[in-house]
Amino acid sequence: MAIRVMLIEDEAGMRLLLKKMIERHPEFQVVAECDEIAESVIAFRRQQPEVVFLDIGIKGQNGIECARILCDLDPKVKIIFATAHTEYMPEAFELYAFDYLVKPFDVERMDRTLSRIASLMQNTACEPGEKISRTEYRYDKLLVKGKESMSFINIPDIILIQRENNATVIYTEKDSYVTSASMAELEKKLDPEQFMRSHKSYIINLSRIRKIEPYGRWTYLVHFQGRKEDALLTAEKFEEIKRKFV
Repeated sequence: MAIRVMLIEDEAGMRLLLKKMIERHPEFQVVAECDEIAESVIAFRRQQPEVVFLDIGIKGQNGIECARILCDLDPKVKIIFATAHTEYMPEAFELYAFDYLVKPFDVERMDRTLSRIASLMQNTACEPGEKISRTEYRYDKLLVKGKESMSFINIPDIILIQRENNATVIYTEKDSYVTSASMAELEKKLDPEQFMRSHKSYIINLSRIRKIEPYGRWTYLVHFQGRKEDALLTAEKFEEIKRKFV
């Protein structure tokens, strides 16, 4: 199945150029093209692209803010900023950008970026969880309250916590739980010696890490024992983990 790509660019000629460069690679398919932020969020929800090429300046609006919205909907989306504005590069990579391409685009540079994406793509479909309304901490358990039920999660069993689709998902080896609690709320309830906020959209259990590998520029991918899901890790947190385990 082709890797789904979305273009967010307010210049029609530039969108056409990007599309031609991308579709030179048969493993990619452009499924949506947008020239404004509000439209792009709607199209992103509908098309669920895995890769987004995004300009910084879109009809006077800031593409960085658009990227924040898209990353909250899907933390694993690969955002590639394609822009003439180099001054936003540090902010883009702080947010999490897979890459940052500066206009006019270099064909070989684009080819390398697309080849890297193709080699890294993995199936990260989420398993269904139990809808819940709020979360409380009691002793060594996380108490998850639903409308008609309560689930008690052993905190050491938590492998990772991920922000996705405007909700928070708690993963253990056998189950997953969807909660309205924020990442910040859950982070406060967990032992910082065992759990780390590895990225704005992830909290990970350090004792369940199986492997860490590069993912994009200045970003890493964490694989776990007991779950097929993975998590993003910033370069800063990668150095922190190395210090902890050395």
